[in-house]
Amino acid sequence: MKNVAIRINGAAVAPPADPRVSLLDFLRETLHLHGTKKGCNQGACGACTVLVDGERIVSCLALAVQYVGRDIVTIEGLAGQDGPHRLQQAFIEHDGFQCGYCTPGQICSAVGMAAEARRGLPSHVTDDLSARRIALTRDELRERMSGNLCRCGAHNGIIAAIAETYAGAAE
Repeated sequence: MKNVAIRINGAAVAPPADPRVSLLDFLRETLHLHGTKKGCNQGACGACTVLVDGERIVSCLALAVQYVGRDIVTIEGLAGQDGPHRLQQAFIEHDGFQCGYCTPGQICSAVGMAAEARRGLPSHVTDDLSARRIALTRDELRERMSGNLCRCGAHNGIIAAIAETYAGAAE
């Protein structure tokens, strides 16, 4: 099973028999991991964002079989044994959710975004494209999180939670 498994939240899982199944549908319908949300199902809203080997992807545009041998972390896999991930806690403290539908995708995306910044990957608004360290200013955060939509009005709380958690992470 190891050679043909997908690792999801630390557990080896056999891929779907049907190679046409999206990663999103596999997570939700087969594995019953309902934290990952189906929003637009076209890759435009970010509600289905998960982490693959630490990088963020929209799972609605990915086929599950593409991820054999890879590590996937969903919102359910972020919390540790001692409690919520620090970004999950910050979302609570900053009221970074209202309806909560986009929250799992926002959190997974922010975790991946912070890793990108630590690696020195610039965004559209990064001033110095050759900088090894990128400060996650409010403008950087807003640009880097622009692929995750919030329709209910919790955007300010979302940015505040991410800023508190990661603002100094790349400095």
